[in-house]
Formats: sequence, structure tokens, C-alpha cells
Amino acid sequence: MKYYIIAGEASGDLHGSNLMKALYRKDIDAEIRFWGGDLMQKVGGTLVKHYRELAFMGFIEVLFNLKTILGNIKICKRDIAESQPDVIIFIDYPGFNMRIAKWAKEKGIPTHYYISPQIWAWKENRINDIKRDVDKMYVILPFEKAFYEEKHNFPVQFVGHPLIDAIQSQPVLDSSLFKIENQLDDKPIIALLPGSRKQEITKMLGVMLSVVEEFPDYQFVIAGAPSQEFSFYESFITNGNIKFISNKTYDLLKIATAALVTSGTATLETALFKVPEVVCYKGSWASYQIAKRIITLKYISLVNLIMDEEVVTELIQHDFNTKNLKKELHKILEPNHRAQLLQKYDLLEKKLGGTGASEQTAKLIVAALN
Repeated sequence: MKYYIIAGEASGDLHGSNLMKALYRKDIDAEIRFWGGDLMQKVGGTLVKHYRELAFMGFIEVLFNLKTILGNIKICKRDIAESQPDVIIFIDYPGFNMRIAKWAKEKGIPTHYYISPQIWAWKENRINDIKRDVDKMYVILPFEKAFYEEKHNFPVQFVGHPLIDAIQSQPVLDSSLFKIENQLDDKPIIALLPGSRKQEITKMLGVMLSVVEEFPDYQFVIAGAPSQEFSFYESFITNGNIKFISNKTYDLLKIATAALVTSGTATLETALFKVPEVVCYKGSWASYQIAKRIITLKYISLVNLIMDEEVVTELIQHDFNTKNLKKELHKILEPNHRAQLLQKYDLLEKKLGGTGASEQTAKLIVAALN
């Protein structure tokens, strides 16, 4: 079978790579073309376009880059038409993927969606497009099945969360060797995860680093995104207590004492590694004003959304400042608070279900095609 997979950001690249591995196991004749990143490229198949050319965040930023986005949609349609896949598998990234899904449905190409658009957060009217254009939907959050089936009468498959697989498949880390190789000292580590896009890193990292002098007994380590060069981060590194490690976020989280994390999939990853965290987010003024009027959720982090309570503190927009960040970081370093937080993390992991999300999804896709 010929599979065409579209992932438009770092988290999609991770989940897409694991899905590809499972597809190759289930279908020995699988041919895969994809839009994704380095992780998917390592698995095999043919990379059409890297996600670093696709990722734009915020309403205003998307408008400024609309010509590029529309050009990429045109390229994608042309490549699909030429390669004639048996199925297209969309991974999140709805602004792009739903446009391709509409076109693909009209062309009679089977459309499968792995990792649902977060229409329960905003743009709930997208359910009409999903019902029209998506043949199969595989969801990874426990509340999504009820949302789709009970509220919108659209059948979906809950396959569990692929991060469980990704994290449990990690090799054992020699922490002493890791520190030596990456020039880290013996101070406890506070990991900084400022995101993967240049726009968000620029907004987040300066504020995160503004608390460094308040915590001289810790070393702050920036988790560099695989899509960005060290030269981009260099201007942020102003003293010897700030270290930088590129493309080794999971290894960093294995040995971190605490973390400051930009809202997104990384908040859930950090919790599953059992690292106390503060969730941070700041967008452009215009994007924030639009977002707060159309998003009605109580929380922005996946940890809090899944648990339906404030497990981790969220510092959003104006609340994301040096004063609040110092206060919340002191809190998660306090032993009693840490212990309570780690208990909540254990409950979170149970809610997400067991292992096998990628295997289950690949099995269902292959079975549907056969």
C-alpha cells in the first residue's frame, strides 16, 4: 500500500515517526511519502517537505505568511495527485490538513486522521468538515471519544496516547556520562523548554532566563529544538549558569529537577517524565486578544485539561513575567508541593491508557484499507 502522511510540527514528527515504524511492521510492502521532520526521515520513506518550512503560530503571524501557506497547500495537492496514494493520514495540524482533506475527499482518496484537531477547544464547527471529509478518526485523549460520539454522533477510535509509547521506549540513560558529554556540572537542573518555532522561542526564552540569578544553586539548561541552529539561541546565553543542549529533550527531562515549559505537547511530556513544571505562554497582543475571545477552555495545558483541574500552574500572557515565574519555580522546588504534584502525575498517566497507540492505529489503518 502507498501511504501519504502529513505532519506539520515537532510533535507530529515524533508521533508520525512511531506510526511509520508500526506501518512498516504491519505492511511489508508499505511505501510512504510524508511531510514531517528529522524523526520521520530516519524511519525511511520519502520526505516531501520539512515542517520547519510550515510552522507559523498565532492568527496575525498566519496572515503575514498566507502566501507561503497557500503555496505549500498547492504543492501538497500536486504531489498527492502525482504519487496517487492509497490513503492520506493527517496528524493534527488542522489549518493545513483540513484543506487537504476536503480536496482529497473530492478526489476519492481515503482520509484518515490520527490525533484529532482540538475542536473541543475552538472552532467546534469544524465537526461539519470532519464529518464530510474524514473517513476514519483516531483520538488520543480520553475525553475526545465522548466529545465526538456523544456530542456530535461521529464514531472515532480511542487508541491511547502515543507519548506513553515514545517515553517508555527510551533507552536507559547514563546520567553521569550525559552530563560530561554536554558539559553540565553537578548542580540540579532546571530545564527550559521554550518551544520549537522561532517566534515562540523569542517571546518565551528571555522571560524564562530572567529568573536565573534568583536560583544560584541550580543550572538552567535550554532544550534546543531540532529545527533551530545553536546560533539562534546564542544571544540568549548571558552567563555560565545557562547551558544549551540541542535535540536531546527527553534525555534532559530524565535528569531534570524542574522545568519551565511553553504550552503545547511538551507540557504533557514533562509530566510523564515526572518533572514538576510551570506552564508558560505568551503570544502577540493581537493573537492573544483574538484567542481569549474564541477559546472558552478553563486551561491551556494538556495536563490540566486531561485531569480537569489545575495540577500545574499556567502563566499566560501578562501573568508570564519574572516575578510570577520566580514565585512558581520556588513552589515546585519545595518538597511537599513536589510530592503532591508527582502523585497527580501518576493519576494522569493512568487516565491516558496503556501502551500501543501507534501499533493500534497502524493496525486499524491497514485493516480498513484491506
